[in-house]
Amino acid sequence: MKFQDGLAFLTAGEMAEADRFAIDTLGTGVDSLMENAGVKTAEMALRLLGGDVAGKKIEILVGKGNNGGDGLVAARHIHNWGGDVTVILGDGSAALRDSAAKQFATVEKMGVREKAPDEELEGELIVDALLGYGARGSPREPLAGLIRRATASKLPILAVDVPSGLDATTGEPGEPCVTARATVTFGFPKTGFLDARAKGHLGDLYVADISLPKTIYEKYSCPGVFSRRGLIRVW
Repeated sequence: MKFQDGLAFLTAGEMAEADRFAIDTLGTGVDSLMENAGVKTAEMALRLLGGDVAGKKIEILVGKGNNGGDGLVAARHIHNWGGDVTVILGDGSAALRDSAAKQFATVEKMGVREKAPDEELEGELIVDALLGYGARGSPREPLAGLIRRATASKLPILAVDVPSGLDATTGEPGEPCVTARATVTFGFPKTGFLDARAKGHLGDLYVADISLPKTIYEKYSCPGVFSRRGLIRVW
């Protein structure tokens, strides 16, 4: 852990421990945390698009794990708000895990469009929900190719929790690594974000309340950090 400006920055291991405590000890459901993270992602997309997503084209890049599930929740909300949202599954639907698979089944039934990873990326915003804070090393194919194409598109990118390819603990960018216009991270910012190498990939950094229990914030000496607002701009 590192501490700066009243915020605790956690390593990936510490963040995983906080998540496990919330889920296993206190009974906070994975689906509940995912829903909260997805809502905050959708709200950040709304902010980046000037407060209105109606009719605007948003491409959401979806990984197979919980980070991808966060992106799918965001897709559902953006769709409901009138956005022209498309999901792109980096590893295909068969690879989706548990909660992410459930979220994909829901957005399919809602009529959210899916497109193939090799199709052109277009629109007003890309949401990067490929890899989460637990990822290590450089992204492998097919995700690596998708990250390169997102970068080449020159479209603004909103990173979900951590830019895909960035080591959340050390701040070392892999090859390739998403360069985001903004990053919305959940619960706590990560120690790697303080590294100079990470700053250019994060863009504007926000930390969002996803209803982790108060006892976790007390453990890391920042109780009440969200007492005034549920979304904090770090820089």
